[in-house]
Formats: sequence, C-alpha cells, structure tokens
Amino acid sequence: MCDTCGCNITHGNENFIKPGGKLHKTESGKEAVTVLHNLLDENDHTAMHNRDHFDQHNVLAINLMSSPGAGKTALLEATIQQLDKNLRIAVIEGDLETENDAERIRKHGVKAIQISTGSACHLDAHMIHQALHNLDLKEFDIIFIENVGNLVCPASFDLGQHLNVTLLSVPEGDDKPAKYPVMFRASDFVLISKSDLLPILDDFKPERARKYFQDIASTAPILELSSKDKSGMSEWLAWINQQIKTRKDYLKEHPLSSHSHSHTHGHVHTHSHEHTHDHVHKHV
Repeated sequence: MCDTCGCNITHGNENFIKPGGKLHKTESGKEAVTVLHNLLDENDHTAMHNRDHFDQHNVLAINLMSSPGAGKTALLEATIQQLDKNLRIAVIEGDLETENDAERIRKHGVKAIQISTGSACHLDAHMIHQALHNLDLKEFDIIFIENVGNLVCPASFDLGQHLNVTLLSVPEGDDKPAKYPVMFRASDFVLISKSDLLPILDDFKPERARKYFQDIASTAPILELSSKDKSGMSEWLAWINQQIKTRKDYLKEHPLSSHSHSHTHGHVHTHSHEHTHDHVHKHV
C-alpha cells in the first residue's frame, strides 16, 4: 500500500486516517507495522462477511485482475454471450472514474454495479460490501468482480471472492510474472489474453511466460485466450462451470454453519491472505 498515490485511502477506511484513527500518523510521520496490520484486519473481517454472504446464496465470486487494457471487460462480454444462459450473472465493475465498462456490460442485459474508487487504485472489501447492498444475491449464480487495472495493489486486498483470475495480455510482454510476482502468485487461473495477436507480436513467447510462472512457483493453470476470435473460450467456460459445480458440492458437504466466520473458506482466501501481508511488509 502506497502513502503517496493515495491507494491506501478508500471509502471503507478513510475515517481511519483522521486524527485518532487507526492510520493517523505518528509525530515522526511514519505508520507502525501494527497499524497496517489493523487496516488489513478490518478489510479481512469485511471480506469474510462478504464471502459468507456469497456462500449463503450459493453464489460463486470471481475476481478479475490485470493491468489496464488487458481485456477484462471484453472477456466478460464474450463470457456473457457464450456462457450457459441458465446461469444468472452479475458484474461489479471497479474504475477510478466513469461508468464506461458497466454500461458495456448492461448492453448485454446483465446487471452491473459500478464502483468509482477515486484515487484508490484497487477495490477493497468495504467497497464490495456496499455494492452487495444493490444486488439480490438469490437472483444470481455467479458474480464477476472486475478489479481496477493494476498489477500491484489489487493483490493485497481480499474482497471476499472465491477465486482470482489474472489476465496477462500479449501486448504487455511475457515477463510480467517476473516483475509482478505477488499478483500472479495470488492467481488461481491465468489467461494469456489477446492471443490472436501472437502471430503479429512475436516478441511474446508463451513458453517463456510459462517459465516465468514456474520461476515464481505459481501452480495456476494457464490458458491462451482471445475474446476476439474466441480461441480458448470453450476451455475458459468449462473452467467456470467446473468451479460452480465444485463450489456447490463443497457447500453441500460443509454447511455454512460449520465454516462461517472462518478464514479457511478454501484455497483462494488462505492463499491471497498470505501474500497480502507479505506485500504490505515490503512497503513499511
């Protein structure tokens, strides 16, 4: 979390930075490590509440992350068009300003809630909590959360999602996993997006990208995909359907009362929680 760009100040924690608040500066101008832990604890508590809310309604929540322009919204549009029409979808969009992406989603007949983050370059659990007040979860099977375009800060904040999907677009270059390891380690599925450009941008080598993933000890499956020519879409849709089934089976075997208010809702929460605190310590 950064003290200069303002990304640590969100609607959910802005009161903490006022005099007497948990993030109020000391006389030396520095925050204590415990303060950052407290901030993350507040976020994690709300994320846990969000996840319980999703689970109570058998809704799968997927957090989409990438750098700006990697194709998250285009992927969502293609997904909405091709996913089983019996699956009920809603989207939570995060951007600093405008409702452009939410309007694109709404044109496909899907409910989209726009979150304008202002100076914050990531979504946090408090923002998602507020968005859920505008969604009747019993009407949906899957919620996609399109995070703010950024390969750093979104990896540090648990939103209450079940799964993290990260896009690595061909125009970005194949070395992004090496440059932003925290983000890609927090991923449960990685999509090499805009794969239709591979014949043109031949500097991007998928095998080299996979080698970088191995180097950072990422075990997430990797799929080359294009929202434009639809290559890889069938595998992406099959993965979504499998995750929905897996989630429903899990909740049948583990009723909510047995895991509510727990930090062990599954692989993603434990996984991302661990790297969240690693990331913060590096910035103290």
